[in-house]
Amino acid sequence: MPEPVPLGRPTVGEEELAAVAEVFASGWLAGAGPACRRFEERLAAATGTAHALATSSCGAALFLGLRVLGVRPGDEVIVGDYTFPATGHAVVQAGATPVFADVRPDSFAADPAAVEALVTPRTVGIIPVDVAGQPGEYDEYRAIADRHGLWLFADAACAAGATHRGRPAGSLADLTAFSFHGRKGITAGEGGALVSDRADLIEHARKLHTYGIAPALSREGALAVPEFDELGWNFRLSDVQAAILRVQLDRLPRLLAARRAVAKRYSDAFAGLPGVSTPAELPGREHPWQAYLLRLDRGRDEAIAKLRARGIQCTFGTYASHLQPVYGPQEPCPVSAELFRRHLALPMHADLTDEQVARVIESVREVVGEL
Repeated sequence: MPEPVPLGRPTVGEEELAAVAEVFASGWLAGAGPACRRFEERLAAATGTAHALATSSCGAALFLGLRVLGVRPGDEVIVGDYTFPATGHAVVQAGATPVFADVRPDSFAADPAAVEALVTPRTVGIIPVDVAGQPGEYDEYRAIADRHGLWLFADAACAAGATHRGRPAGSLADLTAFSFHGRKGITAGEGGALVSDRADLIEHARKLHTYGIAPALSREGALAVPEFDELGWNFRLSDVQAAILRVQLDRLPRLLAARRAVAKRYSDAFAGLPGVSTPAELPGREHPWQAYLLRLDRGRDEAIAKLRARGIQCTFGTYASHLQPVYGPQEPCPVSAELFRRHLALPMHADLTDEQVARVIESVREVVGEL
């Protein structure tokens, strides 16, 4: 059998190794150092925001964001349901209650009508999720948030390089969290970030991500011993990872172009295939295609098993969060639940060869015909 076609693969090479060597030579490998600051400046510019903070993970960024937004026990936060549970976990970890909103069948993002219906006197904010990287209905989310006096915090974990009506992901909400996990559009293996136009939010998060004091780089030359007047955590990104991510930002246009080409080949090949629905790039969006989610009318789990047997690495889409027992009883989200049962994630990364894409297409067509 030929080598398996990987579900995801980071695009890294000599440029990243050279950037790491520079960090080694500098002697500053720890977190929140000079390489982190350079990456943060570049990320803010790339996302159309004024401020950025690099973190150890997107989960850490989500948690820090909720803390600096002032979330307290008893608060409710409306969360787009179709998402990896890191989103809901962060709400619980911050002491609040996640209330899951059903999603649209085209974007897989929170349905604004469902969001509006869930607002109560305990609601403090909305976390839309950019599923597979495609931004949801941010104009409508903003209108709901403004109407009810809520904050808007985007989970853009998968959305590096995406746009909505000409605006980059990161600039669409009061605060935005990104992920740099190994399957994301740019990666250092792990890592995350917060971006915002609000200096107060980012600087408070910077303090909290270093145990509750300003990072050492900010204190260079100061004689005073810092005092801990607020509980914090160690959620810093290392300078080694930040150096890799700065190179990855340079690569991003090429990585996006390669993913878009793969997505087009998939969609062209599967258009009209009985029992299959292809994902859409909605008007006014630039989809970064962090994942390609094919919807099967039947036999999704059987299809995964058959494709894996052919050497095609694949998996389910993501989670219908309201079905996860950790959150206790939740109101039903039928669209999200159906996507959870039907979605099939195909190999998607910038290094897929023409031959690999052709093999995926042929295998999917064969397997769907056998269901």
